[in-house]
Amino acid sequence: MRDQFLPAFSFQNAIIEPWSLYFDSTIWIVTMGFLVAATCGLIGCFIILRRMALVGDAISHSLLPGITLAFLLTNSRDTLPMMIGAIAAGVVTVALIEAIRQSSRIKPDAAIGIVFSSLFAIGVVLISAYADTVDLDAECVLYGEIGWIPLEDRIVLGGHEIGPLPVIRMAVIGLIALGLLLTFYKELLVTSFDAGLAASLGINPGRYQYGLTLFLSVVIVSSFESVGVILVIAMLIFPGATSMLLTDRLPRILWLSAGFSGLYGLLGFHLATWLDASIAGGMTVVAGIIFTLVWILAPKRGLLVKFVFKSHSKGARTSSIETQAG
Repeated sequence: MRDQFLPAFSFQNAIIEPWSLYFDSTIWIVTMGFLVAATCGLIGCFIILRRMALVGDAISHSLLPGITLAFLLTNSRDTLPMMIGAIAAGVVTVALIEAIRQSSRIKPDAAIGIVFSSLFAIGVVLISAYADTVDLDAECVLYGEIGWIPLEDRIVLGGHEIGPLPVIRMAVIGLIALGLLLTFYKELLVTSFDAGLAASLGINPGRYQYGLTLFLSVVIVSSFESVGVILVIAMLIFPGATSMLLTDRLPRILWLSAGFSGLYGLLGFHLATWLDASIAGGMTVVAGIIFTLVWILAPKRGLLVKFVFKSHSKGARTSSIETQAG
């Protein structure tokens, strides 16, 4: 019965041949997977610390009306108008969530659900209403296809081919994210852990929250054409969440997040090659498997350690009671 669901695993076909026969395609797909996961993970660490994980989900879905309106106004699918539309949608999303939360008794999670579902529905309606003129596919926005990366236009500099445009663009976004992190690390650290302390030090928490949200919109729109916004959500959460099970130190969390991102890209690609499935989906499955293993086996916070400690404590209490009774 198993063979009906899983193809026979061939180390040669799934591991060796992609690198020996199709190296040019494989290297760009894996690199793009790493860049998307690493950049999303870098931003995602601060998103998680600020308890904004659902805001990332909301922004991911609300980008659809933003990029659709950008196309309708400019009749262009170039990166700049799409980026502007996405950023505008991100700002509107956060502003609406905050407005609902502060002006009513509705709790943040409900406000997020109201805003992102409404804006996403507006995007779907716009695409449906202008299906003849809008060359946008909602499923493409949702799921993407990283396997097409090697076929994209190549960037040529000084007569030398550098690489596919989406990969180079994602690399630039990643470097900008790293530069901003190094520049504003102290401010991001303080505002993420204690907004009250940040305000007392003269740091405006709201300003950095909106700045983080704006850049999150840029990262998402740079990623969705390759992996889709639904899978971007996973990459925003898994690297940071997995790393936080292993350490409390933020610098180590960021380094571990980058390391896990590399594993997602490499192992996810080979899993998808073996199963002949979605590559972005394979990367997300690998992220889920790694998280589960760390969740169970983490040295200090793992379920196994907690179970052993709980059993040991229960045994110690029982022995103590028996000793006192004796």
